[in-house]
Amino acid sequence: MSGFGEAERVVERERPRAPVQKSLYESVFTRMAQRRDLAQHGRIVIKGSEIPWQMNRQGKIGYYLHDDITDTALTEWRAFIHEIHTHSGKHVHQGGLGLYVLEGHGTTVIDGKAESWKEGDLIVLPVLPGGCEHQHFNDDETGASQWLAFIYVPFQFATGAIFEQREESPEWKGSTSVEGEE
Repeated sequence: MSGFGEAERVVERERPRAPVQKSLYESVFTRMAQRRDLAQHGRIVIKGSEIPWQMNRQGKIGYYLHDDITDTALTEWRAFIHEIHTHSGKHVHQGGLGLYVLEGHGTTVIDGKAESWKEGDLIVLPVLPGGCEHQHFNDDETGASQWLAFIYVPFQFATGAIFEQREESPEWKGSTSVEGEE
């Protein structure tokens, strides 16, 4: 045990850095050239029939634009349809994004406050310190509700990019499944 006035020795390990293969400055030019090329020559029309649908912790989601879809003219956005049968999972991330309701009607609970929506409405998640906790509920007894999300990724990173899952969708079975795969 350390006595008064004695310094405690703390050893911190540094992560080994990967060796730099080329000039970091030049790599910026390479990435910018790749982004310009995609902006000019990447896919412009993303067909709904070609989007990958996946079951995940939030529910059933079909992705038009995503960080891992790298052949489109627009690389800084995420756009996806969320199909809600009963309710989504509950999670926290920063707001500043829009959810356009394509069909059905329901309720979104944001930090404990319920907001009703229907087809044609736009749900705007607010920018809040620490992000906003939210969950979506389908109130349409005739079928699933769907909304289309638009997220500008640089804004998410600039506002903290937190992401925490608090509750899983009742449809989630513990592994990602892509539509058409078993």
